[in-house]
Amino acid sequence: MSTSATVAPKEMTLYGFLRPWLGDGLLLSAGDKWSRHRRLLTPAFHFNILKPYVKIFNKSVNIMHAKWQRLVSEGNSHLDMFEHISLMTLDSLQKCVFSFDSNCQENPSEYIAAILELSALIVKRYQQIFLHMNFLYHLTSDGWRFRKACKLVHDFTDAIIQERRHTLTSQGVDEFLKAKAKSKTLDFIDVLLLAKDENGKELSDEDIRSEADTFMFGGHDTTASGLSWVLYNLARHPEYQERCRREVQELLRDRDPKEIEWDDLAQLPFLTMCIKESLRLHPPVTVISRCCTQDVMLPDGRVIPKGNICAISIFGIHHNPSVWPQPEVYDPFRFDPENPQKRSPLAFIPFSAGPRNCIGQTFAMSEMKVALALTLLRFRVLPDHAEPRRKPELILRAEGGLWLRVEPLRAGAR
Repeated sequence: MSTSATVAPKEMTLYGFLRPWLGDGLLLSAGDKWSRHRRLLTPAFHFNILKPYVKIFNKSVNIMHAKWQRLVSEGNSHLDMFEHISLMTLDSLQKCVFSFDSNCQENPSEYIAAILELSALIVKRYQQIFLHMNFLYHLTSDGWRFRKACKLVHDFTDAIIQERRHTLTSQGVDEFLKAKAKSKTLDFIDVLLLAKDENGKELSDEDIRSEADTFMFGGHDTTASGLSWVLYNLARHPEYQERCRREVQELLRDRDPKEIEWDDLAQLPFLTMCIKESLRLHPPVTVISRCCTQDVMLPDGRVIPKGNICAISIFGIHHNPSVWPQPEVYDPFRFDPENPQKRSPLAFIPFSAGPRNCIGQTFAMSEMKVALALTLLRFRVLPDHAEPRRKPELILRAEGGLWLRVEPLRAGAR
């Protein structure tokens, strides 16, 4: 069954809890506002904008790996992937969105702590049905903490927008772009400030804040989940891990320093297959919901009446045995481009599908490729003794964290 985004806009229960934080950004807006913002934001994800971000990804991953080397040297090789990788993705997002380096992987950051707290509070609220009512929630200590964290995040974003708008106004667009060309990076805020629709109308400061906050929210947890689970799957399948490692070593053979560049991303076919199969088996977003604005006919003749809310299980689609033989088996060759399968394009939807698919999917895949390639170049990843239990929250986590062991590889070691 497939239905267009116009037939099925987003249902608001869980999404509604995000609104005080994310406002009317792409995730939560609908109708004309959503269409206008999607058009205005699409250039922010053009490869010319994304290319310079690869340097940022390398740097953020290097910081994480230096921390791992230090922990291992202190006798601690047993790490919670979610904890480390979430901080790394937040670090790189802050640099890509705001050109701001909070050094959050090494030192506590109030802003990063607030984002992590907001995500945790929303999950907690969703699980307590009597707190779904706003007036009750606002009376609780969690409600107070939520509002406080929201204010901190909004103040941070607002301050950067106002400072950047002031620079843009005083310099003018040409000078502003000239200065940016020297640093070779237009960040997300710059692109949004410069965006104009077909009538020459700009985004308001409030719109820019909503989109920046949405990208910070949507871009850190999902990528951290995708990366954590692919490391878990490769730890359990050392033969695939080794094949990925050889592919990366071969690619970077004559290079020093060992750094992944934009053009390398298309030269890692097996590593890409391993990421895709992990996104199938452990999709970061396990379910999406839509409200039908017209009757939807099912293949067997039954009808979902207009007005009904449908939960679409991405996890269920990815584990459907009639589409994916032995769905619980991790087999990267399902995605071998040399041997294309006759599957529906909607059989694999880790980034959703249709007009409302994830606008940041190239960004996310690029970051995952850089992080995975560098990790396998420097570390052997080994499974923990305990098998993790999958725990779907806002994203697919593991109960009590996703613990793996890391073993540094000597330079040049195979």
